[in-house]
Amino acid sequence: MSKQAMPSNIIQEIFEVKRKKFVTPNYIRVTLTGENIIKFVNTTTGTHNKIFIPPMGLNEIHFLNLDLKKMQWIYPPEDVRPFVRTYTHRGFNAAKNEMYIDFVIQKKNGPASIWALNCKKKDVIGIAMKTGKEELYQKADWYLLAGDTTAIPVLSNILASLPAHVKGKCVIEVHSKDDEQVLKTKADIQFYWLHNPDSEKSSTLTQEVKKIAFPDFPNASRYCFVAGEFSMVKEIRNYLCKEMNWKREELNAYSYWKSGFSEDNSALERYNENEEICQENKLCN
Repeated sequence: MSKQAMPSNIIQEIFEVKRKKFVTPNYIRVTLTGENIIKFVNTTTGTHNKIFIPPMGLNEIHFLNLDLKKMQWIYPPEDVRPFVRTYTHRGFNAAKNEMYIDFVIQKKNGPASIWALNCKKKDVIGIAMKTGKEELYQKADWYLLAGDTTAIPVLSNILASLPAHVKGKCVIEVHSKDDEQVLKTKADIQFYWLHNPDSEKSSTLTQEVKKIAFPDFPNASRYCFVAGEFSMVKEIRNYLCKEMNWKREELNAYSYWKSGFSEDNSALERYNENEEICQENKLCN
């Protein structure tokens, strides 16, 4: 196994599978362990990380190396090169030396889904994350949280940290009723679970968000966090900004994947869209 040089703000380690369980029929939680998990405790639960999945039949990780002078990635040989995917860790238990990552397995031909379905105790996976704490969301009096199954880890972390005095609505699209989860929160949140067995082809989230009766906000603040499939995220962002006149500081939207494309093939387009959402966002006031 190889651990290569990385920027100083990136933690990169190799961990082993301790156990796994089906949280719902289409959701697997993999518990990882390793002597250096404590290094990740100062990261922000719910933010993105990179996972490194070994090729089929190989139980070792060969990380990518970053040439800091040229700022170019140096890839290991193809026969040992890991699949690199973007995921969100669900949480940590420092006392037990555990990290939790949830995998959606509706699409069973992707490298991450295949690995999660077939991994067993002592199988290895690589994890890379930025160090330090960061805010997942803006403070507000009223929240709209929306996402598909890939957004549940980040939405669950937001919900768990909301104070009791705030209100809002949370709309989540899953495969079926059996895939609904109990997401804990102290806040006064109304949950809307949408059931869509064909969510990889089309989403019903935008239509549901348009049905929501938003309260008036003369003396209160509002905030929306939406994450998931590329087209859905863009539609909800455009609706809130162009039709409902939300301001850009009231909205964060993140594209995690694009229907019909692998992460590698959609990465640049999703990156450009996220940059527009997060930085330029000229559609908002």
